[in-house]
Amino acid sequence: MSGPSAPRTRPREPFDRRIARAVQAVTGRALGPHQTAIVRIGFSLTWLVFLLRELPHRHEMYGPDGPWSWELARRLTADNRAFTVLMWSDGRVWFEVVYGLAVLSAALLLVGWHTRAVSVVFMVGVLSLQNRSVFLGDGGDNVLHLAAIYLVLTRCGQVWSLDARRAARRSASRAAVKADRGPREDIAGPLLWTVLGGFLLATTWFSDVTGEWWLPVLLWVLWLGHGLWWLVCRLAPGEPRTLLDVLANLTHNAALVVIMAEVCLIYATAGWYKIQGSRWQDGTALYYPLHLDYFSPWPALSELLGASGIMVLLLTYGTVIVQIAFPFTLFHRKAKNVLLVAMMLEHAGIAVLLGLPVFSLAMISADAVFLPTAFLVALGARVARGRDRVLGRRSAGTLPEQRRAGEEHGPRTLVG
Repeated sequence: MSGPSAPRTRPREPFDRRIARAVQAVTGRALGPHQTAIVRIGFSLTWLVFLLRELPHRHEMYGPDGPWSWELARRLTADNRAFTVLMWSDGRVWFEVVYGLAVLSAALLLVGWHTRAVSVVFMVGVLSLQNRSVFLGDGGDNVLHLAAIYLVLTRCGQVWSLDARRAARRSASRAAVKADRGPREDIAGPLLWTVLGGFLLATTWFSDVTGEWWLPVLLWVLWLGHGLWWLVCRLAPGEPRTLLDVLANLTHNAALVVIMAEVCLIYATAGWYKIQGSRWQDGTALYYPLHLDYFSPWPALSELLGASGIMVLLLTYGTVIVQIAFPFTLFHRKAKNVLLVAMMLEHAGIAVLLGLPVFSLAMISADAVFLPTAFLVALGARVARGRDRVLGRRSAGTLPEQRRAGEEHGPRTLVG
């Protein structure tokens, strides 16, 4: 009677083949489409909520009626070279135009309408308003400030957007008619980029009061690159189009990694700075803000939580532990997901207990870049079914991006 057979071992893949497969994964597609989409939705919603909430106070915060006058802002931006188009004019009409465009771009980016062009307008609105009154910001504003720049470099409209719906309809129409010319092209995109070209000319004209030189250069690179993309798609859709796809995928994937690194850096530095403070070391850091009227929108709830010394101690130490440990759990999927839920619950608690909803929403939007793809696909399907019920429409079946969920995963240990 023969003994048990030895377990079969899979032959190890050659090193050069592994390198080629890694290069193909990075250049062949935009990783994490669902993660970048949820980040786009989260940050645009955060900015839109903030602008609408502060609509009655916009003149005092960023406009001509604020304590930080236009002249003071001009002198400060001349020193720190911060980008803001509000320095082009101190008129009330110009301020209303900029504020209105900021609201409109946030709403359009939320629904994913021409995301590449609208993300540029969104970034200009965020930087212009925040750099107009730099002393009004907090940690959430800083995260939004950086995310607005990174979103311009991502292909964040591949799923859950009007762009994705328009692309699907265009493909279906071309397959149906089987004509050489295909369906009628959308003229809104070229028109929008033409308007942005005029804005870039104005930015160059006002470069002495606009701010840092690199931002106008970035805008020109994006505008010229999109024009080249438009021409190649119509005149040379072969290898030149493939090359531009590779460059776009590389840029998207690099920006996605930068967003992840930023979130890790935020939590790592916040956690290590906390453990150096005496209040965090003795476990009483949470006690003091709970007893400040400024951070107590629900006084009864704050008093109830602050009366429990054990709860205050656990929440204080738990915050430090979660923030320090999170970057070290990225390559362990289950541990990362557990800490991710803990951090999102922590920010939700900050929104309720301390009255900082915009800050909490910005941090939750940044955390969403690490959400598993399977969870996001299931969440999108559930939202689609709920939308169909509300609108009284019959479900069209599984969405294309849900059928491709297994192929759309980003790096499994980070966003998968």
